[in-house]
Amino acid sequence: METLNQNWETVSEIELIYKTKVKPSERPQIKSSRDAYQLVLSAWDYNKIEFFEQFKVLLLNQAHKALGIYEISSGGIAGTVVDIRLIFSSALKANATSLMMIHNHPSGNLTASEADKQITQKVKEAGRLLDITLLDSLIITTESYYSFADDGAL
Repeated sequence: METLNQNWETVSEIELIYKTKVKPSERPQIKSSRDAYQLVLSAWDYNKIEFFEQFKVLLLNQAHKALGIYEISSGGIAGTVVDIRLIFSSALKANATSLMMIHNHPSGNLTASEADKQITQKVKEAGRLLDITLLDSLIITTESYYSFADDGAL
């Protein structure tokens, strides 16, 4: 006969808390892709933007006010791995109702790759199930950006 695990009642406690030091009135409102680009660019490490690829999400509330920027991954010169579970765990934890995906292309090329298009569609579909809207996906460089939404590719 198998012995029962005596610690079967010992499990990890999970607590969800969202803490912010920013007053709602002080949160920047995102009204366009340009607003998002300028906000994220100001928070991006300039020593890395032309060195290796990073993928971040800008989390927004119902009024499209920024709740925060979360770095999903850092990679190599030509790409980085994006786990959509990390995107949505951050969005759910922040109680975001929408988000924007942002990643840089160290090459300076603003053309969306096939991988960029695929992850954008995947996140859009997953967001639909969770009622978290993907507002845009931006590819950024120090000089400019490409917006999937502005281009009608979202």
